[in-house]
Amino acid sequence: MVSVLFVCLGNICRSPMAEAVLRHKLRQQGLEEKVHVDSAGTGDWHVGAPPHHGTRAILARQGISYEGIKARQINNEDLTRFEYIVVMEDKNMASIEQLAGYTDKRFCRLTDFIGDPNYTKVPDPYFTGHFEETYRLVEAGCEGLIRTIRARGKI
Repeated sequence: MVSVLFVCLGNICRSPMAEAVLRHKLRQQGLEEKVHVDSAGTGDWHVGAPPHHGTRAILARQGISYEGIKARQINNEDLTRFEYIVVMEDKNMASIEQLAGYTDKRFCRLTDFIGDPNYTKVPDPYFTGHFEETYRLVEAGCEGLIRTIRARGKI
C-alpha cells in the first residue's frame, strides 16, 4: 500500500484539505484501498482540532468529506512510515528536514505535482483568507500526485 502524508504549519487548513481531496479523488477512482492518506502539522498549536472553518466550507461546497480529520503534529515515526511526505511550502520542508536530520527524496512539495514552475508553494489561507486559491492548487497537486503514483506503477 502506498502511503502519503501531507504537511503544513498547523494542520488545520492546507494539509487537511489535501488529505480530504486526495481521499475523495482516490475513492472516485476506486483506489481508496491502495493508498493510505494522512496529514500533520509542523507545529502543535491546533492538535485535536477539526479543520479550519474556511477549509470545511470549501470542502463542503465541493461535496468532499472531512469527517474524522483532526489536527496532529508530525513525529519521527511519520518520517519512516510514509512513502510520500508532501509539504505545502519551503518552511514546512525545512521543518521536516530539521526533524529528520537529513533530506530525503520522499520529501516533496505539493506544487511539484502541478507541473507549472510558476507555483512553488501553496499559500496559507489561515493568513491570506484565500481558500479558493488554496483549493485550486491542492486539487491540481492531488491530481498530479495520483498521476505520479500511477506512472511509478504503485497503483
